[in-house]
Amino acid sequence: MSATQAQGSPTTNTGQAFGTSGYRSYVLFSLLVVYTLNFIDRALISVVSEPIIQEFQLTDLQFGLLSGFGFALTYTLFGIPIARFAEQYNRVRIIAFSVIFWSVMTALCGIAGSFLALLVFRVGVGIGEAGCTPPANSIIADYFPPRSRARALAIYAMGVTLGSALAAAFGGPIAEAFSWREAFIILGLPGVVIGLIVLFTMKEPPRGYSDPPGTPQVEKLGFGATLKKLSGNRSYWINALAATIVAFVGYGVSSFQVSFFVRIHELSIADAALKLVLPISLAAAAGTFGGGYAIERLSGRFPNAVAWVPGWSLIVSLPLYWIGFSTNSQMVALVMLIIAAFLHYTYLGSQYTIAQGVVDVKARATAIAILLFVVNLIGYGLGPLFVGAISDFLSASYVESAAMSSQMTLELCKGTNEDILAAGSQAMLEACRQATGEGVRDALRFTAMIYGLSGLAYLWLCKHLQNDLLAKMN
Repeated sequence: MSATQAQGSPTTNTGQAFGTSGYRSYVLFSLLVVYTLNFIDRALISVVSEPIIQEFQLTDLQFGLLSGFGFALTYTLFGIPIARFAEQYNRVRIIAFSVIFWSVMTALCGIAGSFLALLVFRVGVGIGEAGCTPPANSIIADYFPPRSRARALAIYAMGVTLGSALAAAFGGPIAEAFSWREAFIILGLPGVVIGLIVLFTMKEPPRGYSDPPGTPQVEKLGFGATLKKLSGNRSYWINALAATIVAFVGYGVSSFQVSFFVRIHELSIADAALKLVLPISLAAAAGTFGGGYAIERLSGRFPNAVAWVPGWSLIVSLPLYWIGFSTNSQMVALVMLIIAAFLHYTYLGSQYTIAQGVVDVKARATAIAILLFVVNLIGYGLGPLFVGAISDFLSASYVESAAMSSQMTLELCKGTNEDILAAGSQAMLEACRQATGEGVRDALRFTAMIYGLSGLAYLWLCKHLQNDLLAKMN
């Protein structure tokens, strides 16, 4: 059946992929591009963190509010209502209009004249991006049958890491050549064009089309009924717990990763972004795809591979993160963090595969939105705040123990080199940079150890998963 014919047919479980192979690839690639833009615009603020911190003289805690909680609060609050809308109405249009809105908000970040204005525009980015992942997951589930979803969702989830990579690849050099403001404007506006392309070229698939015959269905499932069904679903909530822990650590670490390389390894923003953050992000993208591919290949023999692959990968990544953030060697740090990122990002496709695999077809977008509500409010909202607060606390203690502590304050040490030199000397500048560098280093390496709890949660999930999956992956 062609995509055009299927579009007009009623909801039915065929167990077959929707549309032609080429068109499915186009749709998946388009959604990957959209999700990549999503994370370019989301991650860019972390790439240009140091000039923003210095221009507005922010503490790391304030920057954590800007990069994390301010965005995450509106992202989560709007995510569920938009997902409910997507259960009944055209999902393609919702995604297209969301892309256009958040891209405009990203560009407006470049004209912000104060910390408050930048926070307001970041809130706008969060509202727009809330309309991306829940309907996209629902669309992918209707284009691809269960046996192919883990890899398809892993390819879509690569947008997280590819977006971070491209934010580093372009944001750092643009900020270095011009300023952080131009980086937001130049990287934000192309999303308007992408949104229009999605709107006019992507077809809305019939709901439930690719599910196997006999898959349980309901005509309509209200929000209260969806919550009631989910409340007793152990697999869904264990998956949410594991994904939330990963997000808490991951967003906290990524928000200050460039600052770590600038302060500890004394790199420029462009060098930190291109030489370190970019290859780490590409390794994370490879891990996301590799995890999905491995799970698809292993699920025939090991039905719980979707849970134990990310579980063991996260646990094995712990010593690598510790070494990467502890060493003073750029090369050792790069190698350790590349391998660690590859391993830990195997979880990304799994979180979506599990979350939409244990719910009815008419509740998939809502289930993903509830997952993202928890993951982003706690993980993205609090992770950067946590790392920022720990960094400030430890940096302040290093400032107090410095030889020139009577002339130094944490606020002064967060300023530009010119500000510090005007208030003191070259020795004071070096003492400030060492204090704030060691503070963020300790915050990152201790926070990264929390990944182990997520790994254990995924292994725990293996006990319940097969009882809760509606469409078996094998």
